[in-house]
Amino acid sequence: MTTTRKMKAKKHNAKTRPAGPWGSNVVVEFEDEIAWVIMNRPDKRNAISPQLASEMNGVLDALELDKRCGVLVLTGAGDSFSAGMDLRDYFRATDDVGPIERARVYRTNGMWQWRRLLHYPKPTIAMVNGWCFGGAFTPLVSCDLAIAANEAIFGLSEINWGIIPAGVVCKAVSVVMNQRNALYYVMTGETFDGRKAAEMGLVNESVPKSALRKRTVQLAKTLLEKNPTALRQAKIAFKFSAGMSWEEAADYLTAKSDQAQFSDPERGREQAMKQFLDEKSYRPGLQSYHRRRLRR
Repeated sequence: MTTTRKMKAKKHNAKTRPAGPWGSNVVVEFEDEIAWVIMNRPDKRNAISPQLASEMNGVLDALELDKRCGVLVLTGAGDSFSAGMDLRDYFRATDDVGPIERARVYRTNGMWQWRRLLHYPKPTIAMVNGWCFGGAFTPLVSCDLAIAANEAIFGLSEINWGIIPAGVVCKAVSVVMNQRNALYYVMTGETFDGRKAAEMGLVNESVPKSALRKRTVQLAKTLLEKNPTALRQAKIAFKFSAGMSWEEAADYLTAKSDQAQFSDPERGREQAMKQFLDEKSYRPGLQSYHRRRLRR
């Protein structure tokens, strides 16, 4: 796939997709070690259905070991990231089923949206190309980084139809937004654009939609230059230590640092120390060390 290819409003053609566990609701495209994971229900603004959730779990499992995936980018087909949970398929369809069956449906969704994605072993970027509402905030926040189009429209619209932002949406927004901003949008249901999302910390940055894919590729390539073991351990260490006391974090991060060095097949720390102290060939404050890359 070329970098100039644009997302289409219609569904991606199954015949053009590489072989994999994905079906019609989730499409995966590979390009230069970037896996573009595309929610593919553009006629429903990529609303999340039980079928999409089931396919997404299979996709995440497969990409974890797929050497074509160095960085995972989550986005949506057409003009939307995702309109959130499909009201008919997730709510009305489960209102009259038994509690065990209902719990299974919700557990399948929670598995990909945060239990897997929040601590995924490969770097993840959410590319918000359009509408992003309600339940879509959870996978957005669960991704490590996020880039939005200026024109993207966000909203916690649950209050407008008489419910709360449930699942773990309230928890998700509390992690990246301050209390005043989060409560304002939870309580009013008002929408905001990509620029405002960046200002509040919901996404890292916002760019014109015409530049969104290019900027996402640029960020992905920056991540691909880093030592993958160190990158994986660093992001996991940050997320877990954020909820610890200072004493707990000090002990945990020391052990995590040792683990990262022990499990790194590239021996990145040794390479970096040699290049900086002995060879004087790079400046660690300004660039990555020169990796002798292994095949992923």
